[in-house]
Amino acid sequence: MNIEPRIPTVKNPPEQFTGDVWLDPIIVPHDADQRMSGGLVRFAPGARTAWHSHARGQYLRVTEGTALVGTRDGRVIEAEPGQTVYTPPGEEHWHGATADCFMQHLALLEGADDPADTTTWLEHVSDEEYRRR
Repeated sequence: MNIEPRIPTVKNPPEQFTGDVWLDPIIVPHDADQRMSGGLVRFAPGARTAWHSHARGQYLRVTEGTALVGTRDGRVIEAEPGQTVYTPPGEEHWHGATADCFMQHLALLEGADDPADTTTWLEHVSDEEYRRR
């Protein structure tokens, strides 16, 4: 057993995010057979991910603000602190903050057999798609 070293906060890249989004990695695999990873992600008001999917799905546990999570069928759901959103393997989605408040969530997922396939990043979410709700 050990206390994990603190990994510095990083700002997520503009190729995959609109607005300011920061990540504090908290679960990083130690061995090749470990797949779980996770981090605390903080979105500035109006910030959001690009469309993406995860090979083995993803859990988002909202800890602050209101999370918006959109799907390709046009639905945008709102999740409050204490709620967990699950996106199944391969489901294209996006998540972000409302326009007027920061949002923070824990993002938990398992890596794919090939780590490069864990998350598939797609196009940015348009303002129109973001405003649907």
